[in-house]
Amino acid sequence: MQVSKVIGGAVLAGLVALSGCASIVSDSKPKVGVYAVPRVTSFTVTNSAGRVVHKGQTPNQVILETGRGYFKRETYTVTFHRDGFPDDVHVLRPTVSGWYWGNILIGGLIGMLIVDPLTGAMYTLPDDVTSNPIPLAPAQASVN
Repeated sequence: MQVSKVIGGAVLAGLVALSGCASIVSDSKPKVGVYAVPRVTSFTVTNSAGRVVHKGQTPNQVILETGRGYFKRETYTVTFHRDGFPDDVHVLRPTVSGWYWGNILIGGLIGMLIVDPLTGAMYTLPDDVTSNPIPLAPAQASVN
């Protein structure tokens, strides 16, 4: 009888500890690779409010937050700039992490409704974004 209580307590403690499944397994601030062809290209990352969160040159890695509040995802726009090429714009939209659904299997209602949505860990971003722009025609390049 005592052994079953100890095992039951251990299982319950484990379930509570794992109640924020995505928060434990994934990162709410993942590194996103930023690449381009030609290799060295300037880029700017802006968030959904239009604020510049990073400027740099490729190749690079940028740490971006996946959430912007309770049950709100953060979307980013990556704009690549290079002389002789048109600006190349890519939108990074977070998707719901597969680990978030682990809360259902483990019974982590706290993780599903509180922890993961507040931390942003319920969302994931693409691993990388790559620009491969087509050069402007000579007439277009002289206008820009």
